[in-house]
Amino acid sequence: MRARVHMRRCALAGIEATVAATAHTFARHSHDRFGVGVMISGGQKSASGRGPVEARANDAITVNPGEVHDGRPLDERGRAWRMLYFEPSLFASAACELSGAAAREIELTRPVLHDPLLKLLFERLFAAAVEAPCVPDELVREHALLEFLAHLLSVHATSRANVVSSRSTSGQIARAKARIDDDPCAPVTLADLASEAGMSRFQLLRGFAHETGLPPHAYRMQRRVVLARQCIARGTSLADAALAAGFADQSHMTRAFVRLLGVTPANYAAAVR
Repeated sequence: MRARVHMRRCALAGIEATVAATAHTFARHSHDRFGVGVMISGGQKSASGRGPVEARANDAITVNPGEVHDGRPLDERGRAWRMLYFEPSLFASAACELSGAAAREIELTRPVLHDPLLKLLFERLFAAAVEAPCVPDELVREHALLEFLAHLLSVHATSRANVVSSRSTSGQIARAKARIDDDPCAPVTLADLASEAGMSRFQLLRGFAHETGLPPHAYRMQRRVVLARQCIARGTSLADAALAAGFADQSHMTRAFVRLLGVTPANYAAAVR
C-alpha cells in the first residue's frame, strides 16, 4: 500500500482533519492537540503514553497533547484511518460547559476504544465538517461537534471539574424555541440560542431535545418546511417559497419536504390549490 496521508479542510474552527491509507511505520512523535480518529481498515500496533496498544478496523483511537507515540501496520497490507485534531482550548471550553466549572488537566483515558456510539458520532462529525464543508448549515455542524464532545468527555476522559446540579429549564428553552419560531429563516448558532436561553450550549442541546423532541437544527428545519408549506398554500411559486423559507434553493426545499412530509412541494401545491 502506497503511503497516502492527506489533510482535509474542516469547516469548524480549531479542528484539523487527516485521511490516511498507508503501510508506513511512523517514528515516535507527539502532537500539540488532542487527536481522535477511527480505523477504517487493517490495523496497527503502537507505543503510547500508556503502554503498547493494538487497534483494528472500527476501533476509535485517541492521543493527548504531548503524548509520545508511534505506529506500525499489523501486516504488509497497511491500514487506513480518519483523524480529527482538536485545539486543547476547544476541549477545555466544552468540559467547562458540561460541568459548569473550569476543567483542568483533561486527559483521554485510553488510546484505543471499542465504542460503537463514539464511532458513530465521530462519523457524523466528520461527514458534517469535513466531507461536506460547503454546506451552509453551521447549526448542524455545531450539533454534531457537541454531541461528539459530550460523549467523549463524559465517558472517555478525566478532568478536575464539578458537575452542577440540574434545574428546571422549560422557560429558558421556550425563549430559544421562540427565537426559531419568530424567524426560522434567520442564521443562528447554538451559541446564539444558548445566550437567548441563558445556559450553556450543552444544556441547551439537552433541554431543547427534552422539551421539543428534536435538536435545534432539526426543529428549525421543521419550522422552515411549515413556512414553505404556508407560502405554497397562499399561491407563492415554489422557487419563491424556497427563498422565503430560508432554503438554499428549490431542490433543498424539495428534499426537506419529502423527508418530513412524504410529498414533494409540487405535489403539495397541486393538492392545495
